[in-house]
Amino acid sequence: MLFSSLLFLYIFLPIVLLIYYFIKEKYRNYFLLLSSIIFFAWGGVSYSLLILISIIFNYFIGLGINNFHRKKVWLTIGVIINLAFLGLFKYADFITEIINAFLGLTNSSQLKLPGIILPIGISFYTFQAISYLIDVYRKETQVQKSIANLGLYISFFPQLIAGPIVRYHDIAKQISFRKHSSDKFSKGVMRFVLGLAKKILIANNLALVADQVFNTPSNEITTIAAWIGVVAYSLQIYYDFAGYSDMAIGLARMFGFDLLENFNFPYISKSIQEFWRRWHISLSSWFRDYLYIPLGGNRIGIKRTYINLFIVFFVTGLWHGSSWNFVIWGLIHGFFIIIERLGFKSVLQKIPSFVAQAYTIFIAMMAWVLFRADNFSFAQGFYKTLFGYSQTTYQDFELQLLLDNEFICALIIAIFGAFGGFMLLKRLIKKVEINQSTFNTIRTLTYTLFTIVILILVTANLANSSYNPFIYFRF
Repeated sequence: MLFSSLLFLYIFLPIVLLIYYFIKEKYRNYFLLLSSIIFFAWGGVSYSLLILISIIFNYFIGLGINNFHRKKVWLTIGVIINLAFLGLFKYADFITEIINAFLGLTNSSQLKLPGIILPIGISFYTFQAISYLIDVYRKETQVQKSIANLGLYISFFPQLIAGPIVRYHDIAKQISFRKHSSDKFSKGVMRFVLGLAKKILIANNLALVADQVFNTPSNEITTIAAWIGVVAYSLQIYYDFAGYSDMAIGLARMFGFDLLENFNFPYISKSIQEFWRRWHISLSSWFRDYLYIPLGGNRIGIKRTYINLFIVFFVTGLWHGSSWNFVIWGLIHGFFIIIERLGFKSVLQKIPSFVAQAYTIFIAMMAWVLFRADNFSFAQGFYKTLFGYSQTTYQDFELQLLLDNEFICALIIAIFGAFGGFMLLKRLIKKVEINQSTFNTIRTLTYTLFTIVILILVTANLANSSYNPFIYFRF
């Protein structure tokens, strides 16, 4: 079930909210857990069984870490089983392909691909479960003795399928006690609607063009079309994922939870290092705290620091998908972070800001080609087309049909918003001298009107189109 679906917007969410605030507070966590399991089961009952197994397993491993000796052994078992669980369902085909490539060199018979269907959200809830076990082991938080509360943490539906990745010690107290207020609820609604607008009105319109370009053989598109496609995709993936993060944060607030931010205008970054402090913040901080620092971080020599960065970005790429494209995408980012650490960052700090920003955007966009391409062969051809090394006699008639006023409007808004235009407007408005009471009234009316207009536009869009792609279902 997608947040950006009529079923969720007008049936599931209203019913869950109504019952949640109607029942007694002591039953609310149980109800949210049940709602989350139902939400997850909508994609297939077997998926809900997997997450139930994960909840039960990690509950008892957590107790083992807390109550018995050899805590490190319990933690090791927990982490290995969680990763094996993830590996089986996400990487079985990829590992088999690697084995078959080796067998091909030895002229041996090939193995059949398992063809296991990827369960929705498994990368997110598995990492959350691992963070819980590590937090308990490090004594950064107390073990959760209620299996229902732990189950709610792992399966909480607002951030279940696309993050942000919530670490247990950041939310442990809120699971036991959280404040509800009309102000928090209204801010949650606003944040959710903002995310909905990003996803449906911007990302989906950009996706029409991006998909048209990337679904066409690379030797059949022109250089101009290729650049339009990569720009559209770079903005699409940002608004798609940031929109879902906004929806998750907004939904959580409606239920009294405060989740950490996951995006902070990554395209205004002036280095790849800064980009990763702004892009998918919950994932990059997770790898920093649970992989990079345990490996030694930058504390045990320069060479080891670079090896650790290589490992982190290799795993970052692999986390996103079972393909060499994703691995190379991750390593590209790791390579440029190492280059910046070797001294290039000081160069970036000295040159004009717009040049450093252009460098960062260019590297990110070139890496997105690998991220979006179905295979490495397509990516190679696409790069040639981008830089004019591949000629085609095809005229992009189908693409031209998609470059309508709706797309152009979405593109302009996307660029303006991605580079902080709306935040600048907000700051300018705050500087206007006006009576505080009048300002609050105008703001409330504006937010209310915005919410109503967006819901009308989104509803009309969803009712008239079945095109509602979601990039992070792949992960």
